Amino acid sequence: MKLLLLILSFFFLTETADKKWGKNGHRVVGDIAAHYLDDDAREAVDRVLGPESMAIASTWMDEIKSDSTYDYTHDWHWVTIPGGMSYAETEKNPNGDLIKAIRDITADLKSGKLSAAEEQKKLRMLIHLIGDIHMPLHVGTGEDRGGNDVRVQWFWDSSNLHRVWDSGMINETQLSYTELSMSINHPTDEQIVNWQNSGVLDWARESIELRDEVYDLPKDKSINYEYMYRKYDIVEKRLLQAGVRLAGVLNEIY
Repeated sequence: MKLLLLILSFFFLTETADKKWGKNGHRVVGDIAAHYLDDDAREAVDRVLGPESMAIASTWMDEIKSDSTYDYTHDWHWVTIPGGMSYAETEKNPNGDLIKAIRDITADLKSGKLSAAEEQKKLRMLIHLIGDIHMPLHVGTGEDRGGNDVRVQWFWDSSNLHRVWDSGMINETQLSYTELSMSINHPTDEQIVNWQNSGVLDWARESIELRDEVYDLPKDKSINYEYMYRKYDIVEKRLLQAGVRLAGVLNEIY
């Protein structure tokens, strides 16, 4: 019985951990954003986070999942928008969702009424959640827990589709987050302007539009080199967009 409980606990922890960009993905977003802060925003971020970089702060919202104090945030990492529907048309989660959380936290930070501790907490959350909404499977169909229920063989090991997009393809590059950040952080001036002149509903719509690509799987659900070759550019673009847009939001807030 003890062995069975141990196995089930390991399976549960493995599955529930797959509801985010992997750590390196989030760190890339934070690292890229730091390059596009204006002077006022950079000064504010340094004041709020202290010696903690945006890259390191980016994973805090996943780390607090083991603290019951923050149970109210669990549903903030994702949003369900079925195909053919807009966010406005969906039935809203009473516990909140990814889009509502980004909107509310942005408004809270703009208010200037937060205590130092609250501002630090909300800033860490915003850094993380803007990363999350750029991962296509965080804007789910409502059918398979954002790809967590889609079992695949990833390089001949058992996995699920969400995990592949969270961390599998990123880890396969064998790059550190700083190496990955440097390798993709080359947006054009036009891209920066266009990406920053967009909002949270645009970011969600882009993720929806990418879902067909994500779910483009062979019948045997065995994916490896070819899938990585055809899809990895999407991962890089979404990480870059998230970083540039995060900076744009922080420039606006501060």
